[in-house]
Amino acid sequence: MLVSSIAPALPSWFTPKRLLVVFCVINLINYVDRGAIASNGVNGSLGTCTEGDTCTSGTGIQGDFNLNNFEDGCLSSAFMVGLLVASPIFASLAKSVNPFRLIGVGLSVWTFAVVGCGLSFNFWSIIICRMLVGVGEASFISLAAPFIDDNAPAAQKTVWLAIFYMCIPSGYALGYVYGGLVGSYSNWRFAFWGEAILMLPFAVLGFVMKPLQLKGFIPAESKEEPTGVETGVSEVQGVLNGKDGSFSMEGDVRYSTIHKQNEVNFATKIKVQISRFMKDMKVLLVEKVYVVNVLGYIAYNFVIGAYSYWGPKAGYNIYHMTDADLIFGGITIVCGILGTVAGGFLLDFMTSSISNAFKLLSAATFFGAIFCFSAFCFTNMYAFLAFFSVGELLVFATQGPVNYICLHCVKPSMRPLAMAMSTVSIHLFGDVPSSPLVGVLEDCINNWRVTALILTSVFIPAAGIWFIGIFLPSVDRFDEESDNDNQITTTERSSTTPLLGGTKTETIESAAEP
Repeated sequence: MLVSSIAPALPSWFTPKRLLVVFCVINLINYVDRGAIASNGVNGSLGTCTEGDTCTSGTGIQGDFNLNNFEDGCLSSAFMVGLLVASPIFASLAKSVNPFRLIGVGLSVWTFAVVGCGLSFNFWSIIICRMLVGVGEASFISLAAPFIDDNAPAAQKTVWLAIFYMCIPSGYALGYVYGGLVGSYSNWRFAFWGEAILMLPFAVLGFVMKPLQLKGFIPAESKEEPTGVETGVSEVQGVLNGKDGSFSMEGDVRYSTIHKQNEVNFATKIKVQISRFMKDMKVLLVEKVYVVNVLGYIAYNFVIGAYSYWGPKAGYNIYHMTDADLIFGGITIVCGILGTVAGGFLLDFMTSSISNAFKLLSAATFFGAIFCFSAFCFTNMYAFLAFFSVGELLVFATQGPVNYICLHCVKPSMRPLAMAMSTVSIHLFGDVPSSPLVGVLEDCINNWRVTALILTSVFIPAAGIWFIGIFLPSVDRFDEESDNDNQITTTERSSTTPLLGGTKTETIESAAEP
């Protein structure tokens, strides 16, 4: 007969709510860095000279390194190089290495890269460090959302995602304020070092805490160790001859053979990873819901990215805001929090579905575009602030729904790659080119109001693309089985629930005589 015994797993320090809080703080620090480098206090300005040959020295990064607007815009885009290279790698490694440990690796790289930004001595040194910041972001952004989606209550998944993505506008806003204060009372380099100090404990946490599992992935400890490992060990031990453990000529030959075999195995693993990645990419590219969602997100992020980087400088030049960092920071943090959370609550209230998410995306973006465009038409600063605030409330309502679609239109084992490629796409074709292009546009027309109006009009195509998504046939695949190469047996699934605070069931089968 079968005898089963149930042994509780060692409890993890993480509960679902603690996991959400920790990931939110990490995301917040990540975007504080983005806001800080865009703030007038850290970014600074070029030196100027009057007709009477009276010159004032530049301030911040732009002044210290004498950057034009195009080079200055590249600072916000350089991280994309690291993100583009590292995102697919981290997403693929998640199938063979514990994702929680990968986040620890990424946050460590991020921390050292930010320290390097503070130590930079010219344009190229800080550009390289910003690239490494992108490597660190790649692991966290592609893996954090699936963890949250796994552990959120069923009726509040969009709200939890909205709370997590609320940290993007909030982080930017705090970064404006933080960078402005540090730049005003100290040196811009201290802003980066302060960020590194804040992130360091979370990087360490990724290595010292009991790792968590993702839905659709077999945990490392449940996989049987390949017999080739034991064989390799015994063969290496077998090359030792004599009591003194010295190598014989025969042993040297055998050791060389084993070494070559290991190299071949490593090359084979690399080929398998590349083949798996290409296969998964093909699945993503033929998924119409995913593609339409990301295309709309690209157009949306083109505007948001340029807003976040050039906003304080545009506000200072159009409306002569003496405290542009604080004003834009205050508006963004209030509207970002209220808008993002409201979008999540609204989708859950409508009943979370891919079709409803597209409806909310298109409507919120369209009306947000109208208010933001109207805001820049006003010459009065207070009228601008009122309309722009409403517009930001609406456009930030998209954060929960857009990521809900990314996570639920693909199978669980595809979610890290779906998030990674979504992040790569919105940066590569969205905010990365938008900041330099807006800088070039402003250099040509020298009118921040016109530049802002042209930029804001890009919201309309984003709303139109998401409107198309409403009519696409869609299926929520959150509960579907994983792909064949990652399927979990019934016994394994019962013993590796991804939810926190659960128990681990061990089934012991023994034969007994009747």
